[in-house]
Amino acid sequence: MGDRQVKVLQFGEGNFLRCFIDWMVQRMNDKAGFDGLVQIVQPIGDELSPPSKILNARNGVYHTCLRGFVGGKKVEEIEEIHSVKGVLNAKSDWQAVEELVGNTPSLRFVVSNTTEAGIEYKKDADTFPRKVALLLKARMEAGLPGFVFIPCELIEHNGDTLKKCVLQYAADWGDDALAAWIEKECVFCSTLVDRIVAGRPDEESAARYAERLGERDEVLVCGEPFHFFVIEVPKSAMAAGFDLEREFPLKKAGVNVVYTPDMQPYRTRKVRFLNGAHTATVLEGHLAGFTFVHELVADPKFNDFFRQILFEEIFPTVDLPVEERLAYAESVLERFANPFANHRLLSICLNSVSKWKVRVLPTILDYRKRKGFLPKGLVGSMASLIKFYRTDAVNDSPEVMAYFKANPSVDDILRKSDFWGMDLTTIPDFAEMVKAAL
Repeated sequence: MGDRQVKVLQFGEGNFLRCFIDWMVQRMNDKAGFDGLVQIVQPIGDELSPPSKILNARNGVYHTCLRGFVGGKKVEEIEEIHSVKGVLNAKSDWQAVEELVGNTPSLRFVVSNTTEAGIEYKKDADTFPRKVALLLKARMEAGLPGFVFIPCELIEHNGDTLKKCVLQYAADWGDDALAAWIEKECVFCSTLVDRIVAGRPDEESAARYAERLGERDEVLVCGEPFHFFVIEVPKSAMAAGFDLEREFPLKKAGVNVVYTPDMQPYRTRKVRFLNGAHTATVLEGHLAGFTFVHELVADPKFNDFFRQILFEEIFPTVDLPVEERLAYAESVLERFANPFANHRLLSICLNSVSKWKVRVLPTILDYRKRKGFLPKGLVGSMASLIKFYRTDAVNDSPEVMAYFKANPSVDDILRKSDFWGMDLTTIPDFAEMVKAAL
């Protein structure tokens, strides 16, 4: 790492960011002269998780393995990533995080992936946006420049939402000076991220990689070769002369990135086709006894279901040229069928309540508006969610898990507007179709 300085503060230690953002920072260091390090902050938990401890023991060095097909040819590329300084815990190491923010002039970017439920405002809770507000106050008081925020959570307008939450905390504290400083000194970008990251390799592959590397990397992370990153830069920042492409030279590093003032067309395509198809299918796939996404695609019944929701139900709701929609839908199936990804269904099932609200519900509402009736497959995915959340395999927030553990009725679940953003029983025929699917 040499004398490189920390330029990126990253909230989230998970596999995705390490195979996406940290991999990209490595590319910028190698090919675009970025010359910076990432300091990771583990946002939840009282202490560092075992993978975080391993990463620290390795001085932040790990490997990515990108496996799949490119142009019909099998690809399996292992890269050493040494763009990470290490991992701090947001609770036990908070003083160190604040000291980093207040004493590191080189620190410029803040990236995050705290799941869809992470960017939220709760007045008396220690949320991720509240942590950000505290750090910005420390930054302001240190007299250092503001930050560029590049959140990667899969919610619409993630940057705008994060900014709104942060400013609300400043308002709660009556800190007008902080609010004014944030408006003047900080830039909040919204993003779209696209890469399927499987995480740890299976044991056979891990042993093969260990032999190839001459060591056993327990934090090696596997993903697909495909990647796509859209960063929406606020028009006001661009008008003021802010040049993200110069400061964060992803394109120069060969990364498949788009800098744009309007990312909505890209977001709708990706979230509905790729993420929506995942969320609408994997819960039922787990209940049916499957382990990986590629197993679902290889199964004739689930393959038909994928095609139904992709080409019949999602397809009509995306406003892009037919050729673009067809090409992307086909690419989604090819990526899902990648046997090298080992993309576990249970990994995708994490926080499915918030994911379903963001990834599936908007498509259902648009489909009904355009067609006059509901899409059977996507509506049926709610039945799968209810069945799944009645099992012991659920991994969600404590509040969500406690709610389902109380065994509420189907109608009560559908009326839970703080889960779905609306009372789902107000959608004509929705409740009846869910109950029929159950």
